[in-house]
Amino acid sequence: MNEDNWRFVKKRTAADGAVYVSADGGRYLRTGGAELQAEAAFQRRVADLDYPVPRVLTEGVADGGHFYVVEESLGERTLHDQAVASLDGDRTLPDDVADTAARVAVRLLRAQAAHTVQPTPGALRQWLVCAGFTQNVFHENPDLDNPQTHAVLDHALDRLATVPLVHGHLDYGLPNVLPAGVIDWQHHGLVPVGYDVLLALEIIAFKGGAKGYTASPGQRHRYLAVLDDAAGNATGQPISQHLGAYLLVKALFFLALMRPTDRSRTNKHLKWQYRRHLFTKGLQQYEHTGTVDTALFPGLHEFAAGHSLGDHP
Repeated sequence: MNEDNWRFVKKRTAADGAVYVSADGGRYLRTGGAELQAEAAFQRRVADLDYPVPRVLTEGVADGGHFYVVEESLGERTLHDQAVASLDGDRTLPDDVADTAARVAVRLLRAQAAHTVQPTPGALRQWLVCAGFTQNVFHENPDLDNPQTHAVLDHALDRLATVPLVHGHLDYGLPNVLPAGVIDWQHHGLVPVGYDVLLALEIIAFKGGAKGYTASPGQRHRYLAVLDDAAGNATGQPISQHLGAYLLVKALFFLALMRPTDRSRTNKHLKWQYRRHLFTKGLQQYEHTGTVDTALFPGLHEFAAGHSLGDHP
């Protein structure tokens, strides 16, 4: 493996190492440590289960001792990149991007539903801890570590008790989705079926408009309907009934690692307060209605205006 034969793309954000692309754009080279080796082994395994993942072409240990993986390219631009490039004054996600997202999601959902995993005791709660980074969230936000929060989360887990577990991505969203499949499986683990794909358009709201685009109510409805149809055929049940429970966990995920240690970082502090507000708003919605509607979430600018007036904590 000679990195001189590859064009540098970026440093890997979640781990040591970097990403390179071949001259013809047909292959990607990633470098890293033990976590990359585990990711490559996982990709090989789920590729055999028809998951839409990049095929691992070769792997090994390079000079210097770091691990490397060469995999096929699924394309140059993620759906997030396509959405941003398509913005022309209208912030609504382009319909072709939303429709492509649904097609890829169906492919992944069908593969996951066809290969469920026998759960071990406590597996669902372990998903909550890992997917929601709950230990970090409660460490940074001790006031949220209270009986009400735990009661609502316990109720959500109870409602998910019969949902099959599958091998999942844990960080699924438009930045990791291309028309040919799904990339960046570093944080894989067991998830309730539908957790990955169901939230792809819903989690745009957690960025508060900072992504540059939003999903319209019609797009969200069509996306969920397509997944419900696929899930009904694959499992006998729709999955949108679990939207609220899944969004609670994702709200924890987006709140994790957000509290700034330096209060002078006002923008970071505002975003932390904003994510706290979205989690508590989602918690209240779920407690009263059994679901969460991200359309009722304020945008970051709207929240900031209220925050400066003292309307929010």
